Amino acid sequence: MLGWLRQSLQQRREARALERRPIPDTLWQLTLRRFPFLSLRSDADLLALRRLCSLFLDSKEFHGVDGFELRNDIVVAVAAQACLPVLKLGISCYEGFVGIVMHADSVVAPRELRDEAGVVHVYDEVLAGEAVGGGPVMLSWNDVYGTAPAAQGQPAYNVVIHEFAHVLDMRDGVADGVPLLPDAQTQVRWRDVFEPEFKQFCRWVDRGVETAIDPYGCEGPEEFFAVASEAFFVTPLALKEQQPAMYRLLMSYYLQDPADHAHRG
Repeated sequence: MLGWLRQSLQQRREARALERRPIPDTLWQLTLRRFPFLSLRSDADLLALRRLCSLFLDSKEFHGVDGFELRNDIVVAVAAQACLPVLKLGISCYEGFVGIVMHADSVVAPRELRDEAGVVHVYDEVLAGEAVGGGPVMLSWNDVYGTAPAAQGQPAYNVVIHEFAHVLDMRDGVADGVPLLPDAQTQVRWRDVFEPEFKQFCRWVDRGVETAIDPYGCEGPEEFFAVASEAFFVTPLALKEQQPAMYRLLMSYYLQDPADHAHRG
């Protein structure tokens, strides 16, 4: 009885959210044209994605920095790409944060790094996006909108999917390339595949091999998970061909098979 009541209340909340945040047809079609990998999805997937976008927009707070104007097409573009990874997992995966900070362009952030000898190195890092545990998520609109389909032989690039993959990775409290999984046994199986795939990828990058995954993934397991997720959703056929075990691992987590949609498209 209590379960039915909770479900009923949740359905009512979602119905009100959908009424508050409808996405007009013209705006939705514009989004699909801007990001063609979305339009490869089935009609059922796109209907579910559009619904998730409305729920996402109703639960998140967007902030424009330095006068950056948050138009409807901007927030829907972010929502559509952010919701794709949780299409089968559910919007509740993003309950741990609220704020999304939008900049017009990349941001230069001061950094400090202490090396093994204890020496502190100060440097500037150019950021297209950044996800912080508990939020917010920062994004550069120039990098979001400037995302072009990957050229033949070039790795995928998608800053929204990248940063929201970090959000999913950090759901268990740590960014380590291992997202929140149901039990310890599943975590062991994940590492048994993930760690060899990561090492093989880094060997390829060191040898100058062209990879489906952005070489930035060599920075650490957490970055490998994020850039592998970019490839999984944006250039799935390339990832499946080059690193089929990694593709299957991501498919088992995201519960999606983007390569199947790409074949049909």
